Amino acid sequence: LFAIEQIDLTFSNGEKRQYERMMGAGRGAVMVVPMIDDDTLLLVREYCAGTHTYLLGFPKGLIDPGEKPDEAANRELKEEVGFGSKHLHQLSEMMTAPTFFNAKMTVYLATQLYTAKLEGDEPEPLEVIKWSIHDLDALLAREDFVEARCIAALLLADRWKRGQ
Repeated sequence: LFAIEQIDLTFSNGEKRQYERMMGAGRGAVMVVPMIDDDTLLLVREYCAGTHTYLLGFPKGLIDPGEKPDEAANRELKEEVGFGSKHLHQLSEMMTAPTFFNAKMTVYLATQLYTAKLEGDEPEPLEVIKWSIHDLDALLAREDFVEARCIAALLLADRWKRGQ
């Protein structure tokens, strides 16, 4: 499922360290903050095996071989929420735990949505939740909205919307 690489480094001051890190597939991943209109975000509720719970978050997934990040973002939107986007605005590229893992995620804000459904790889249908962008404090206070990447994406989207 994953490989662990051992790295032996000597720093500029002569100090030596040995590190272990998980190796990603190298293609990266995407996360999309979809906005059905100027005021409403779309979230998905899905099973998370790491916590054995259902959590709210944004559509996300790996970039397939030969796919560009924006193509992957639009595909994930179609698979997970049943919409495509005419406009994807790149908000950020982020890394989760770069000390231990080399995976990069590109985060997009999706607007001008249109109905489009693709079959995804989820084991069950995802529940799509509409949420007002004017009620972010309530979303951030929820016990089922806790993934750091989703929180960062939400705050980046809010900042971008305020700056328009």
